[in-house]
Amino acid sequence: MQTQKQSRRAVLKSLGGLCLAAAGARTNAFANLLAAPVDILTRRIPRTGEALPAIGLGSWKTFEVGSSPSERETVAAVMQAFTGNGGRLLDTAPMYSSAEEVIGDIAAQRGLLPRLFLATKVLSTGRAEGIRQMENSLRNLRTTRIDLLQVHNLVDTKTQLATLREWQQAGRVRYVGITHYTDESQRELETVMRTFRPDFIQANYSITDREAERRLLPAAAELGIAVMVNRPFEGGSLFDRVRGKALPDWAKEMECSCWAQVFLKFILAHPAVTCVIPATRNPQHALENMGANRGHLPDEKMREKMAVVLNSF
Repeated sequence: MQTQKQSRRAVLKSLGGLCLAAAGARTNAFANLLAAPVDILTRRIPRTGEALPAIGLGSWKTFEVGSSPSERETVAAVMQAFTGNGGRLLDTAPMYSSAEEVIGDIAAQRGLLPRLFLATKVLSTGRAEGIRQMENSLRNLRTTRIDLLQVHNLVDTKTQLATLREWQQAGRVRYVGITHYTDESQRELETVMRTFRPDFIQANYSITDREAERRLLPAAAELGIAVMVNRPFEGGSLFDRVRGKALPDWAKEMECSCWAQVFLKFILAHPAVTCVIPATRNPQHALENMGANRGHLPDEKMREKMAVVLNSF
């Protein structure tokens, strides 16, 4: 759900290499991280207790590429880096042009399907059209069962959720959810949560956009609903804020090697958050994001300090 006003590559360069900026170091770190087993942070899905790695991967814009091998090579490298470091949840949608098909093809070709927790969406009105779209998602993703199917942007929620529950009972869907990506939608999201009790919600939340803390996250904790966070970097604008800013000592104490890990650890430190889904088309950035899955998380006092610092830039 993000756009990039400025590429993270350019921002990292301007930060003077705080995220493994030296080319040789990047190459060696990339190879070492791919080869090394890692202990990563996981969160339990409230309905079942299933453990899920807390850093997932989004696909809007970043996975919308063509069919040629050269166009898909970078996306494949991102998926390999993500799964090679314990990543599982990959979020997509049929309205993300080619993303579902790209994910399905690469996952099948590289044997990644068993590792993935596939999440996609339905954005349609009417039962028949919703089913048609969902069946197409199964074909695109090369699977007979989707781990998480979500009603996107609360469109025709009652109708689509009824179908999703049927599919869930039939074993074609493991979890059902609802999504949106704006602050203005969060009151309606909460109403739907309380009415239909989905297994997951997906909503926007970041170190500089904390509206979800007011009602949405407490409601999810109360109701036992898993929370997936989108827009963790505010469409890339958080990197604009910190351009030229040195990483503080307190960030290094949390074992953060770059600002992306600071932003992600702030989110993960909220106890109601199950998973956060930063999107990237850069394999190195995928590794950096996965780095937020390791090391210490800030306590509440530190989270407030982090937010004050970011809002001062």
